[in-house]
Parts: sequence; C-alpha cells; structure tokens
Amino acid sequence: MELQHFSHKHPLVFIEKQNHESEKAYCSGCGELVSGSSFRCVECGYYLDKLCAEASSEINHPFHCNHSLKLQVSPPFRNICDFCDKGLDKFVYHCSCDLNLHIKCALLSKSIAAKGFGKLDDIPHKEALVSIENFSEELKGAKCFACWQRLLDFAYLDLGHGIFLHKKCVDLPTEIIHFLHSQHSLILQFNSKPLPCQMCKKTQLKGFVYRCSPCEVALHITCAELPTKINHLCHRNHPLFLKFDPESLPCQICQNTQDEGLVYCCSICKFKLHVDCASPPPIIKGEIHEHPFTLFWKQLPFICDACGTTGNCASYTCYKCSLTIHGNCISLPPIIKFPRHRHPLSHTFILGQYEMKTLICEACPEKVNAQHGVYCCSDCNYVVHADCAQEYSWFSFYELEDMDEGLNEKSAFAVIKVSKLGEDIVIASEIKHLNHQHNLVLSNDSEGHKVCDGCMLSISTLFYCCSQCEFFLHKSCAEAPKKKKLWFHRHQSPLTLTSNHIFRCPRCFYWFNASFAYKCNICKSYRCLACALISDTPTFEGHKHRLYRYDKYEGQCNGCGDQLHAAYVCKDCKFAVHNRCLRLPSKILHEYDEYPLILTYHEDNLYSEYTYCDICEETRNPNHWFYHCAICSTSAHRECVVKRHSYMKLGGSYRMRSHPHQLTFTKKISACHVCHQPCLDLSLECLKNGCDYIVHLECITWQSFNYSFIQREDEGTS
Repeated sequence: MELQHFSHKHPLVFIEKQNHESEKAYCSGCGELVSGSSFRCVECGYYLDKLCAEASSEINHPFHCNHSLKLQVSPPFRNICDFCDKGLDKFVYHCSCDLNLHIKCALLSKSIAAKGFGKLDDIPHKEALVSIENFSEELKGAKCFACWQRLLDFAYLDLGHGIFLHKKCVDLPTEIIHFLHSQHSLILQFNSKPLPCQMCKKTQLKGFVYRCSPCEVALHITCAELPTKINHLCHRNHPLFLKFDPESLPCQICQNTQDEGLVYCCSICKFKLHVDCASPPPIIKGEIHEHPFTLFWKQLPFICDACGTTGNCASYTCYKCSLTIHGNCISLPPIIKFPRHRHPLSHTFILGQYEMKTLICEACPEKVNAQHGVYCCSDCNYVVHADCAQEYSWFSFYELEDMDEGLNEKSAFAVIKVSKLGEDIVIASEIKHLNHQHNLVLSNDSEGHKVCDGCMLSISTLFYCCSQCEFFLHKSCAEAPKKKKLWFHRHQSPLTLTSNHIFRCPRCFYWFNASFAYKCNICKSYRCLACALISDTPTFEGHKHRLYRYDKYEGQCNGCGDQLHAAYVCKDCKFAVHNRCLRLPSKILHEYDEYPLILTYHEDNLYSEYTYCDICEETRNPNHWFYHCAICSTSAHRECVVKRHSYMKLGGSYRMRSHPHQLTFTKKISACHVCHQPCLDLSLECLKNGCDYIVHLECITWQSFNYSFIQREDEGTS
C-alpha cells in the first residue's frame, strides 16, 4: 500500500512494524520514535507514523469552534504549542487567529473533547497527596494542561511526554450557563486569545477557558467552578455569597484589600473573604521552617511568629515548635538579598541566639520585637522587620563576577602625583579621570564662583581642576567609583559612571546634559551623581542626627511641607524630608543675583518680616526652607531658585531629528518656532549662520534628540 503525502515529493510505502532494533526511525510529523505501523519513503528514508500520515489536512476542533485548523509541514512565526506550551518544529495544526498545536496535541485534545477516552482509559489516575516531598521537582512545578492550576492539588492523569490533566478536568462540561454572563452559553475553548477573567480579572495565558466568542467574555475553569454560596468556619452566623465587593473591605484572613473581582461576602456583618483565602490548603511546607504547617481555623487574633504582625481567623501552626504564622508568611525565603545591606539577610524565629547590639529596624524607625521573626545579619548587627525586608522583593538581583564587596571602591581615576599632609596622610594631588581628557590638579582656591562638572553644584571645599580648560570636580565627586550598585534602583547590578548625556533623573526630577551620571546597563536609565551618592542612612547639614530611609512614612516634609509617602526620617525626633529636599544644594548662584544664595532652614528674626520671595514676589511660608543672601537681603522660594533645568549647562552642540543643523543650549528672549512665544527659559538655538531657528525646551519632545553628546571645542570632557 502506497501513500502520496502532501509533505513529501516521493510516494510512501506502508510498513506494518519496524523489524529490527537497528532500524530506529523518527516520524517527520511529530518527531517521536516510530514503533508501530508507519509509512516510509524507500528513496530517502522519510518516515511518518500511521497517525500522522492519516491525519486530515483540515479539522474542526471542538475546543476551537470559530475556525478550522489546517495541517502545515512547518510551524508559523510563533512556534509554541498552545496546548503543551512546548516548541514546534514538525507538523502543526494552525489557525489564522494564531492558534498553533502539535499534530499529536491537536488529535489528543480533540479526542478528549469528543469524550473518546480510548487514550485515557488505560491510564490509572494518581491521587493528590497532602505532602509533595516525594515528588520530583518537575511535578512540583507542573500544571494541569486544562485549568492551568497546580497539578498536585488534585488527582491527575499522566498522558506522557510531560502532558498532565487533572482527573476532574477530563470530565469538564463543554458548555455552561453562568450568572456573570447569562445571556449566552460559555463554551470550553483553547485560550488562544487571552482575555481577563470576568470573575478574578486576571489573564491566563495558556490552558482552556470558558468563552463567549461574540461577546469576548472569558471565565477561568477554576473561577467557573466556584460555588455561589458557601458556609464557612470563619463566619458561622450566616452563609457567604459570591459577589462583587462594592465597599472594598479587607479580607478577614489576609487583611488585604482586593481592588476588583469577586469575593465571598456577608452583607449583614460586613464580612469578606477573598476567593483564594476561603479554601486554603490544609498543610503547607515552606523553606522558612523545617516542619510543615497545619491550617488552624479559629476566630482568634494572633501575632505571627514569622513577621511579628497581627492576624485574624485563620493561621498555620507548627505543633512541634509551637509556631503560629500567616499563610502568606510560609513562603518567606529563609535568606534574602537586601539592597540596603552588602550581605544576605537570614530569617530567624529566635533573634536572641545572636548578640545583637540594637533592636531598631534599619529600614524604618521602629523597634523590632525579639519575640518574633525578623531578618538579620548577625555579623554586622543589622536587623530588619520581615515586612520591611519584603518591600524590596520586586528588585532584580544579578550574580556577576564584579559584584564583590570592594565594587564601590574601584576608582574612576589614576593617580599621577601624591602629596603628604602631615606624617601619615597621603593625598592624590594630580589625577587622570576617565571622564576627562586632561590631568586634574588638587586645589583649594576659593576665589570666584566655581561649579563642579560632576554634580553641577557650587564648589566650596577641596576640588580638582584642569589647567587647560574650565573643568572642576569636587574631590568627593572625583572619588565616585566607576561602577556602583545603587540601593534604591530595582536592577541590583553595577551602574556605570558616565557623563555628557541628556537625561531627567527619576530620583530628583531635574534635567542634566553635561554632568556625571550612573547608567544602568539593563534598563538604560540614568541617575544623577548627587542622588546616586546619597546613602539610605545619610547625614545632613540641616539636621543634627543621622537620617534613615523609611519607605512607608506618612507625614509632612520639613523642607517644603509636602505630604510624604516615603522619606528620610530621624529616629530621635520628628524630622522627615523627601529626596528632592535632601539633595538641595546648600549654596547656589542664581542668574539674577550677584552673590551665592544659601539654603536656610529656619527663619531668622533679623529678616522674618520679609516673608516673601524676591524672585516671584509671592509670599513664603516661614516654616519652610528657603534661599537667602545675607549681603543683599534676598530671600526666595526653593523652587524659584532651583528649577528643573537649573543643572543644564549652556552651550554644547546637539542634533535634533526635526532640524538639519547643529543646536546649542541658550537663554535668549526670542520667539519660539513652535509656540511663537518669547523664550524666557532654556531653549535650543541653531548654530548655523543665517538660520534663526530657536525653540523652547518645553516645546520639544525629548525623544527627538540624538542622545549622544557632541563635544564642543572649548569643552574638556569626553
């Protein structure tokens, strides 16, 4: 018997069975080893097993009722199977709506949909066990290919080739009527076009969903199975009904508020449970503790032994160790990387085993309770609340060769000459910095107003200067390392010191174009040098005590009076500032003032009667910080002195896509070519003689810049 298959140019001959072990062959349709009946090309050894050879070139699939699926020899551009989530490289059933299935996956799922369990009857189901310790790592992370939920939560079938189905999902109804979409039936379909579930509002990327295609409505299988009414041990007075929660009440188990989706509610008692919290697993084993935890239903408040915060209704208990914790805390990692400390932190239930010198949390101004679990570094006497440590769990940490403890000490300059200060102190008197082409010499010359080219702030201490061009660097800015991890940046990989890029610092919101900056090589974002060098526990000229970064602080900024949601806080007194006020320059020269203005933290009686701003001529709040010149009695708002473009350097040469000539930064009162209003602030002017193009910086989309800085002839930077 011969077959002329569309996938091959030669006729294929039917073979009842492979004769010898040495004649191993693989099917060109599914890639599996041929073991039964097959078709073979005598001329070139092309094989198709009988199932692939006789598969229809086009099928109507019950789980994809809108279109037919056509058999193709090779996969389309997107080469992932929508059933098994594995790669496609052989025959594929494809739909124009971008559904793609292995040939065997398409036929198997079609058989299941048609209740043709010939392939399933001989497979005994495997019971779900309370403990999963004896299962392989593959099974622990496996999911049911229908509902896409954790496989080991229910009895399941192993169909081979890494394909699993919950036993209950084999018998799912293919059509249902649901109260959330009662006007049409919902049909069980491949999730080829992921839609948010009408119940939980989450989007499932794989598996099956109940769908109404005309209305583009979808329900997850697990959501569709939820009962609309339950009786619960946490609320025995009344039944709980499944409904949307208009009052956004906190769940009585996890204490969190759900923004959208359905919950179980008792409207009489204002009682609410999240759907997931209503039926938690009875036993959970986590890495945080050596024993499993058992669910304990009781309407009693408790203090969690893992995090030290209160809980209600449901808890998990280790009876061997007398530990009671939140269900969520079981998944706490035993060791974490914390961006504000150089060593990993370990979780402990017994802080007293370490000789800690302090019980103050390093991430907030509150004391830790030694009777409950915390994260700590015993070597450094460093302790953090468990909840505070989790504030940074969304950060990404990277294992790189150069991320050692000495990373921040790798210098950005080479020492050319050194000088002695006394007998023991040696200081670099001449250096070659990687961000400047000439050597820099140490100086303490205080004549004139100099601005640091690293941070764009005034110079009043030791600095390095270039004898060949107007280039200055604070000694502290010159000593900034060439690579540095920033504790506040989500990518915990070293950022690289660079210069001469146009960017807006997302930390302080000021614009820069010629200063030093740290660039993240992952997200390509920049942080200005001043913000990058602020630690999480900085000292500050305007306050006598050390400050600590607190990400959950609620209150007012002592600098500007703004409402705070995160701040640098003093643990000893009621003082808090946000980052923008903390990094304000202590001295700055304003364009309309002859003398530098000094940042002033308290109103002095000498000039308290003049509580108005000499720049905008509006009143000032005497309780807020301001800039003042004692020589000319000038006082001004902080925001009138330090504007978002105050750190932009005039001059330079730039390119912009919308203009053919080179542009330079300037301040000139001319009509803007975009808005036709006078340019009173920073603007860009054309350098070409005869071209009068000038435009407000505010009128330009920043993305129109070619961000590479074009060096000026009189600028000594590179």
